[in-house]
Amino acid sequence: MTPIIKLRGILALVGITLNTLLMIGPLYLFALLRLVLPFHPVQVALARVLVVIAESWMAVNNAIIGLTSGVRWRVEGMEGLARREWYLVTSNHQSWADILVLQKVTNRRVPSLKFFLKQELIWVPLLGLAWWALDFPFMKRYTRAQLEKHPELKGKDMETTRRACAKYAHFPVSVMNFFEGTRFTRAKHDEQGSPYLHLLKPKAGGAAFTLKAMGGQLHKLLDFTIVYPPNTTRSLLGFLGGAMDEVQVIVHQRPIPDWAAEGDYENDPEFRARIQAWISEIWAEKDALIQSRLSA
Repeated sequence: MTPIIKLRGILALVGITLNTLLMIGPLYLFALLRLVLPFHPVQVALARVLVVIAESWMAVNNAIIGLTSGVRWRVEGMEGLARREWYLVTSNHQSWADILVLQKVTNRRVPSLKFFLKQELIWVPLLGLAWWALDFPFMKRYTRAQLEKHPELKGKDMETTRRACAKYAHFPVSVMNFFEGTRFTRAKHDEQGSPYLHLLKPKAGGAAFTLKAMGGQLHKLLDFTIVYPPNTTRSLLGFLGGAMDEVQVIVHQRPIPDWAAEGDYENDPEFRARIQAWISEIWAEKDALIQSRLSA
């Protein structure tokens, strides 16, 4: 990475930080109003105001990235998307830049992305409370060992998440879930023996958990495939500073089968195998797509 790319990347991070500090005040103000005005119509109206603030924050970030990165965008498959639809969203995951890429191509095209977050992340300075204000679901997953020791905890994680998702019944959302669960590295790929060239094995449990928690409200999967230029740094700083001359984003709109929201992933082997097969088929197609774009 050249010094000029690093400098532009740092300037972009400074700009995004300043934008965050500017927007966080109004966000906290309207979040406070939601706390003190527990009337349903007011709650829904204020939630919409908070989304507008978040979308404005992303729009400014996108302008900053456009100034510093100089990226040429090749985006395909966004036709027919609607802001009044509920979506489950996934993508291959290679870099921290992926989140900015997804925000760039989806902002004000579909409902704002909501990420399922670990409960501990609510303590992240500034952002933790912002995520809470924007109704990001905070979930606490229990390990098998914890459930064996404390059987009374069984089902608590699902119930907590279902209560959080109940807020989404009143206005459309896009629930984001990286099926791989972590960023791709060659070391992780080799360690898990992934059958794919460019992807880690998908974790179907996260998708099943999300679909069940949403109670069948999600009917479409937006499957994003991000292709960065080969032999370039995929770091966040490199992306912001202009190390990539082009980014390709291809989205496939896929129907979510009705049965996918009805099964018990942990206790029903037949359902578990079925949803794993569904996601594995999507992942095989994604891997072939990435290979074809890199070989073109």
